[in-house]
Amino acid sequence: MNKASNIHVEPLVFPESSGIDFGASVSNVDIEHLSDADFAAIREALFTHQVLVFKNQSHMTPKAQYELTHRFDPAAASKYGHGDTATGHKRSILHPDLRTIPHQPQVQVIGHGRVDEYEGLRELRLRHPHHRTFHATAVPDHEDRDFTRFYRWHIDAALYGADLAPPVVTTLLAVKVPGGGRRQTCRYEDGSGDELDVPLGTTAFVSGEAMYDALSEADQAFARTTRVEYAPHPYVWMSAARSRADGLGLVSEGRELGPADLPAPVDADSVQILPMCWRNPVTGRLALQVHPSAVRRLHLDGDSDGTVVIDELERVRDIVHRLQRPGIAPRRVYAHDWREGDLVLFHNRGVLHSVVGAFAEDEVRLFRQCNIAASHFPEGPSAEQAQVAA
Repeated sequence: MNKASNIHVEPLVFPESSGIDFGASVSNVDIEHLSDADFAAIREALFTHQVLVFKNQSHMTPKAQYELTHRFDPAAASKYGHGDTATGHKRSILHPDLRTIPHQPQVQVIGHGRVDEYEGLRELRLRHPHHRTFHATAVPDHEDRDFTRFYRWHIDAALYGADLAPPVVTTLLAVKVPGGGRRQTCRYEDGSGDELDVPLGTTAFVSGEAMYDALSEADQAFARTTRVEYAPHPYVWMSAARSRADGLGLVSEGRELGPADLPAPVDADSVQILPMCWRNPVTGRLALQVHPSAVRRLHLDGDSDGTVVIDELERVRDIVHRLQRPGIAPRRVYAHDWREGDLVLFHNRGVLHSVVGAFAEDEVRLFRQCNIAASHFPEGPSAEQAQVAA
């Protein structure tokens, strides 16, 4: 008989005015020597709380980080969540931001600044993504130290490839964090006047489940019966496009790359068409789970006439943005205040997240990230949930 776990899970506490209903801290745990009971407790906590914070985990090795990540999907092949699409093509928007640890290729190094040596990587020049490189407009240079934006709301997923299902979980370890406690104001600049006070270099999370729950009944029915088609090689396809100011999808300017400019050949069988709502495997709750920058078409379940496809890209983006925007309102955003040694696990099929912030040249940040292409694709609404829409 397995010994019961002594792990302690405590929901994160937020002000009464907050609309954040997810997140938990986990303590009394030896992350590198988890019993089956310990892991079962962590797994249940992840799917219940969506984001888990473990403090003081600086000792965790890249191998242990990979093994923990893989344990959430033991049938998965040992393949990074983006396969080779992230770092394997120089036009990919992800290419400049990732460095692969040589002895543990499922684990990536991300951050900002100069690092002489780390885990077999030498003379690293890391770049924290800055919104001015991706957005259609930017915070003025003279305000850049104090004001920032959400860089890009997203899911960690290749979104192209028959064997690259979206990872179940992503793990992030803060190895080095700039000191000083500097904070910035994150501007939405979408006409709403919304702003959010954030720690420098925060990772911002929002709940896809709360995003779905906030929809009207009609929009929930739409979301339950719609599938999202993603662009082939999406991170190359979008490389010349520019983002909305709130980081929630792209501006439609006709800048996306055509088939001739994508890695050849484009395989129709590798194009991913996924449910708009992904079902939590433990709670059964639905999450409005869409990567807004990578969407290409919407497939709507019709009646006797069959599926209706919305192909006009600007309309597709406007629909997705309208559905998702309430979910990133300031009161719904959990902006994690990183400390060295923080290990954060998040349910990649239940939350969206974004890089935030602008570092000075001399501010060094070093993180490790791990996610693994899943053994199975996300499940949409159950038959019972789908019947509600009928």
